[in-house]
Amino acid sequence: MTQTFKCNTCGKQHEEWPALAFDSPDNYNTLLEKDKNTIAEISSDFCVIKHPDQIDRFIRCTLFQQVNGHCNDLNYGLWVSLSEKSFEDYKANFQNENHETKYFGWLCNDIPGYTFAESIPATVITQTGGARPVIVPHENFEHPFVNDFYKGITKKEAEERIANMLKMVSDNPAKKSWWKFW
Repeated sequence: MTQTFKCNTCGKQHEEWPALAFDSPDNYNTLLEKDKNTIAEISSDFCVIKHPDQIDRFIRCTLFQQVNGHCNDLNYGLWVSLSEKSFEDYKANFQNENHETKYFGWLCNDIPGYTFAESIPATVITQTGGARPVIVPHENFEHPFVNDFYKGITKKEAEERIANMLKMVSDNPAKKSWWKFW
């Protein structure tokens, strides 16, 4: 079954699976509007929040969810937090299409269908050619999302996630600024 969706970016109807992408980390989404304007800086790839006692740093990445018995993966556009050292290294090499490295990070988006009592630790792998880094959750972390990442999900589950996201966005216009379909 092919699903159609209206892309938030171009406004056109598409028939392939969309990537389920967050426009910002949850840490940014939960800020008051005045704080978004005073202590936070965000772009399509970077977010920095300067609290009085700490600075939080985030980058936008991609996660590919295996769909068992299907030729396509379900793609997520998610944010991870990085240490200052890793963030500065990534930022310094952002335009370097040959830069390959790994960072430790924490997943910073709550994905619908899962409960997140805490962030999921992950390895962030930079990609050559200017592609966004790929997130690989740590396999030894006990969480249903991590389990699904390593065991895969069914095509039906993937299509339900897409349908639920589309419904959530259409039912709650405020969420449109949080989600984007690539």
